[in-house]
Amino acid sequence: MGEKDVTEKILESYDDVFADIVNALLFNGEQVIRPEELVDQAPRAAYKADGRVREIERDVAKRWTKSNIRIACIGFENQTEPDADMPLRVYSYDGAEYRTQLLKENRGNPRYPVVTLVLYFGYEKRWDQPLTLYEAANVPDMFKPFVSDMKINLFEIAYLSREQVNRFRSDFRVVADYFVQKRENGDYTPSPEKLDHVQATLQLLSVMTKDHRFEEACNGSAEEGGVQNMCDVLDRVEKRGEEKKAKETAINLYKMGMKPADIAKALNEALSKVQQWLGIATA
Repeated sequence: MGEKDVTEKILESYDDVFADIVNALLFNGEQVIRPEELVDQAPRAAYKADGRVREIERDVAKRWTKSNIRIACIGFENQTEPDADMPLRVYSYDGAEYRTQLLKENRGNPRYPVVTLVLYFGYEKRWDQPLTLYEAANVPDMFKPFVSDMKINLFEIAYLSREQVNRFRSDFRVVADYFVQKRENGDYTPSPEKLDHVQATLQLLSVMTKDHRFEEACNGSAEEGGVQNMCDVLDRVEKRGEEKKAKETAINLYKMGMKPADIAKALNEALSKVQQWLGIATA
């Protein structure tokens, strides 16, 4: 399992975030699904091939229930790159879930639909791969009357409109806003909106952007104070960037023969801090 998948799961697995994504993308922001109505669904399903039992695994899946009645199974598949086989993958995930409804232990239970959302996080290019089973499997016209087509529910997060972004109520709005801004401007202006799941949000951004300063900002010392929003994050990132440059300058000056006390004075830093950078024991 890739690092990206694990990180995405951490944030999306929270019930409030999961419900929010579904409500915003499928129901135009109407609060149809509530967090307390969600139950974790085992992401793995088994199937038999070549005489062996094999497993397939969704990224995130939850059951939507009301009054102990299962209404639907909803799953997310996260993509950072377009995938030509995505229709086949989604078809297999959905089919495996329908297959479990035929098991002996589920006999007599009401049947329910399976819905899969494909969340594409790429912002440098749009999705350019097949969206339907017909396209992915190259179904000849002569067979189309006998092969049911299936279209994936693709959502290009970086290409959502501002109105769509504002439909999110959870921390996912910050995530969506980040990718939309990167696509539109190539830069990001932070929001003062408070984050509920700080570490999970920053971990996702860190991995998806390959900029680990986001996650490092969340792992600061207690003396620095906790991160509350993206403004705090970028402030801390900038502060650490400045400190890194000062440390590099101190090391270079020390190699040139400059005394630690003179370096501290030149950089307007405490002598103990400079000695720490230089790996010199303090008295």
